[in-house]
Amino acid sequence: MGDNQDMGKSFLETVKFDDRGLVPAIVQDQETGKVLMMAWMNLESLQMTLDKKRACYWSRSRNKLWLKGESSGNMQVVHDILIDCDGDTLLLKVSQTGGACHVGYHSCFYRKATEALSMEICDTLMFNPEDVYGKKS
Repeated sequence: MGDNQDMGKSFLETVKFDDRGLVPAIVQDQETGKVLMMAWMNLESLQMTLDKKRACYWSRSRNKLWLKGESSGNMQVVHDILIDCDGDTLLLKVSQTGGACHVGYHSCFYRKATEALSMEICDTLMFNPEDVYGKKS
C-alpha cells in the first residue's frame, strides 16, 4: 500500500527544494513518453509554470528565470506535473515545439554509448543553433 502522508498538503508544500532552493525537473514528451531534457526549477519558476502552463526553469548559468522557448521559439506547453515519492524530483509532461535541446536536437539525450564505448547520435537534429542563437564568440 502506498504512502499517502502528503495527500493533505498542497502540491507546492510537498516539493522538497534543495539547499539552493532548486528541484530537478525531468521533461517528457506527453505523446511519445520520450525524455526531452532535465532542468532545474525554483519556487518562482514552478509557480510561473503552473500559472502559465508553459515551462519555466531556473538557469543556474545565467542566474535567472528561463521561459523555455523565449529566445528560440521552441516552447513547451505543460500538460501535467508529477512529483516523485520523495518529493524531490518533478516530471513535466509537455508538448514540445521544435527541439528541446539548445544544440538543436529534439532531445538533450541525443547521444548514446555504443558497445565499443564510443558515442553515436540517436536523435533528430531539429534546428541549427547558430541560426537561432547566433555564433558563439
